[in-house]
Amino acid sequence: MSVIWTIIIGFVAGVIAKLIMPGPNEPSGFILTTVLGIIGAFVATFLGQALGWYRADQSAGFIGAVVGAIVVLAIWGMVSSPRQRM
Repeated sequence: MSVIWTIIIGFVAGVIAKLIMPGPNEPSGFILTTVLGIIGAFVATFLGQALGWYRADQSAGFIGAVVGAIVVLAIWGMVSSPRQRM
């Protein structure tokens, strides 16, 4: 159940992170933004458990997932190539 909860939180966190941090190199598709949000929630959960903020059976909270999604979106923006405008 913890994984399903992390996916749901990541879905919402990805959408909110995209609203907080728009940019030209950010993913424009809804699905990619959602997937990056879910990855951000998993990253926040993993790092929180590694740092001792969460127990092994806990997932990241909503704010932690949003912060994780923002970090993943920022990394995506740095590594993705700039879009060509025609």
